[in-house]
Amino acid sequence: MAKTRKTRKLKEAHEPVEQDHKPEKVKGAKKTRSSDASSGLIAGDIKATKKKIKNDVYEQELARLQIELVKLQAWVKKEGLRIVVIFEGRDAAGKGGVIKRITESLNPRICRVVALGTPTEKEKTSWYFQRYVPHLPAAGEIVLFDRSWYNRAGVERVMGFCSDPEYQEFLRSCPEFERMLVRADIQIIKYWFSVSDEEQERRFQRRMDDPTRSWKLSPMDVESRSRWVEYSQAKDEMFKHTDIKQAPWHVVNADTKKRARLNCISHLLSQIDYKDLTPSPPTLPPRPKAKGYVRPPSMTRTSCRRSGRGASLRRSANSM
Repeated sequence: MAKTRKTRKLKEAHEPVEQDHKPEKVKGAKKTRSSDASSGLIAGDIKATKKKIKNDVYEQELARLQIELVKLQAWVKKEGLRIVVIFEGRDAAGKGGVIKRITESLNPRICRVVALGTPTEKEKTSWYFQRYVPHLPAAGEIVLFDRSWYNRAGVERVMGFCSDPEYQEFLRSCPEFERMLVRADIQIIKYWFSVSDEEQERRFQRRMDDPTRSWKLSPMDVESRSRWVEYSQAKDEMFKHTDIKQAPWHVVNADTKKRARLNCISHLLSQIDYKDLTPSPPTLPPRPKAKGYVRPPSMTRTSCRRSGRGASLRRSANSM
């Protein structure tokens, strides 16, 4: 099975992911028209990777994986681990959806998301990695970077937001920066979400037609449509310099969102050796009755009104 340097290709979830979370190579894989085909990477069989998963199967497997994430969270906290997970890839590749499914069952004090905006004028004159350093995890934390310092090798390079010397310096210094973090006992897990040009176009059109999704389609996303090849070249060059042994890239075939979510979460769990620290359910004692205190009537307390149909809601005495 062909590889680009040490780049990993995640197992395709043709069936629910195995309990041990160990990703495997896809047998009989074929080259696809994926956005990353030019890099020499091999994706799964195009027919299999585009086959939809039944909702009940997906929900059942996702629920199981989210329970495992809670176990992982407890282990990270107990052992004082520091985990950085980087999510990069094409626009509309589904990075945000995976991040949402990871975090929705976790404690935000332990697992947090970092999605930085455009750098300020001051940040533009600082050391490039400086704006990211304050967001690195302390002991017992997991940080998910929704885009990261790899902006310099992607959008900044393609759109001309950085000079050629700045770009070349990034390619030289990024591997050393990550090795330095690893030596400081910060584990780095990097994912690249690959999506075909046809699927990306379909998702862009859906965002344009859906008012609740239109905010996801930025002017930069629109501009990227006309620079597909440039982004592919930038990604290949980035992999060439930054796919290092201490922090390798893992490629997620994201043409089918649900498969990508299950594959990515399952693989993430496989990257950290954790144990189940789930405590026994506590026993709730009976609530003691109030003595010597009489609560005022509920009508004298603040009301909460709901707009729309004019209905009013009042907090019950038992809920106060």
